Amino acid sequence: MKSVAAFLVLALIWTAGLLAFATRVQQSTPAPLPAPADGIVALTGANSNQRIGTAINLLERDLGQRVLVSGVNREASREDIRTVGRAVRRLYDCCVDLGFTAADTVGNARETAEWASALRYDTLIVVTADYHMPRAMLELRAVLREPAVRLKPYPVPTPSLKARRWWRSPAAARLMVVEYSKYLAILGREAVLGLGPRETPAAQQKAGS
Repeated sequence: MKSVAAFLVLALIWTAGLLAFATRVQQSTPAPLPAPADGIVALTGANSNQRIGTAINLLERDLGQRVLVSGVNREASREDIRTVGRAVRRLYDCCVDLGFTAADTVGNARETAEWASALRYDTLIVVTADYHMPRAMLELRAVLREPAVRLKPYPVPTPSLKARRWWRSPAAARLMVVEYSKYLAILGREAVLGLGPRETPAAQQKAGS
């Protein structure tokens, strides 16, 4: 009986956490325009077109000096990304960088850290999906170590998650549950195990040499 009671308590805590996470995601958009930063980073993934377009729009508003599109598919060309982002060619050719090495959120964080370090940027606007933003910020902070680099989240809304009863949609419910579970895993890694990168790859390479 004690094990059943313990399981029920854990289930209630997990469910309460999920609902709080969902509320946080839903209330994060629409986001006000962020203050200008040195750079703007778009993390690719689901609804990448909207993320890239949003980042380039911020660049067009002079809210950053350059844009990094992190985690670009290796089969995509610069022209493909320009078309997706609907960018003015002059601005795109001048001020948009593409990162092809990241395959996941951890890779996004490392790619972003290397880019920011190379350009000596101290402030970054982070553009990704609303549901992905909490986990992305954890990974970025693990590498960039705020306040050394200040991060300004600018989440892109996911229409299916804005519904008041999102749990009635199997796709929306699955997305929220999976992302919440990943978020908890990163929290556990950072808070309990103390794992995760503490230096950027560039810094590690310099130390090794």
